[in-house]
Amino acid sequence: MCKMSTEKIRVVGRIKSQALHPRAWRQLHTVYQSVELPETHQMLLQTCRDFAEKELFPIAAQVDKEHLFPAAQSLYLGPILKFGSKEQKQKWVTPFTSGDRIGCFALSEPGNGSDAGAASTTARAEGDSWVLNGTKAWITNAWEASAAVVFASTDRALQNKGISAFLVPMPTPGLTLGKKEDKLGIRGSSTANLIFEDCRIPKDSILGEPGMGFKIAMQTLDMGRIGIASQALGIAQTALDCAVNYAENRMAFGAPLTKLQVIQFKLADMALALESARLLTWRAAMLKDNKKPFIKEAAMAKLAASEAATAISHQAIQILGGMGYVTEMPAERHYRDARITEIYEGTSEIQRLVIAGHLLRSYRS
Repeated sequence: MCKMSTEKIRVVGRIKSQALHPRAWRQLHTVYQSVELPETHQMLLQTCRDFAEKELFPIAAQVDKEHLFPAAQSLYLGPILKFGSKEQKQKWVTPFTSGDRIGCFALSEPGNGSDAGAASTTARAEGDSWVLNGTKAWITNAWEASAAVVFASTDRALQNKGISAFLVPMPTPGLTLGKKEDKLGIRGSSTANLIFEDCRIPKDSILGEPGMGFKIAMQTLDMGRIGIASQALGIAQTALDCAVNYAENRMAFGAPLTKLQVIQFKLADMALALESARLLTWRAAMLKDNKKPFIKEAAMAKLAASEAATAISHQAIQILGGMGYVTEMPAERHYRDARITEIYEGTSEIQRLVIAGHLLRSYRS
């Protein structure tokens, strides 16, 4: 066996058996966890970490490779909890809290992209029913969902103010699913179109009042952006961990990669971007929990964390070199998964518009 092959086996073996194990990752987070998080938050964090180590870490690569689906909710529950009636919560939330069912959030369409107010899907009142027609695109969990929150225009002349939200069971007559999209990343969940052709639902399936749909959608996305920022932080952190641990174990020019100044500078920039995004995310979450305005801060958190995830996972591959480009190591998966965080629940461009809008209003007031 050639020297290079022997070195590769040695390094990858050490990385997989030691440095990339979640118990090793824990050492990198001890300081900020113990100093900055209250005890209750530390307990919750430890519970989530234990679950991730025991249940998620061992299957992550397999889920990605085989497009497996470990059930998880998307944006479905939030709008119902905030805007639903008592009866709607009993019917559309309670059965979805045991883990047996999940829902989906159907806002985007093939032709409107980030312009959520340009919905072409329609809902017309007909007797004791609403009849839906149109197509919703890029819907996460479409194939696994048992229900959907669907946004449709009830009066196109009113534009944004004519959009309403509806609760739709799945499957149901008049609703068909498009093909599962073959995606760059986040391959463990399905993404597909919802196609409505004279889909009839009961009159009491409307969420909130007619014309409230745009408000419901925007408030849901404002809250969801903190979740996407958190997702991006997780991707960024594990990409940084991967890079640090590989660099500590990989020998070059007679010493570990971490002895090279160019690698140290890369790691420093990665850590700076990560911790800056983490603080923005925590601030947005704190404001929301304290029922204070958080829209601008959520947009900042989502923008910073998603762009940090992309940049950090990119540099992780660069540090790993050829090993970062192969599926034998997780760095390439982190890079693929990071990319979507700059797109869904509002692109980076939309976040900048939100931030600028709130900033300029504050100067004018």
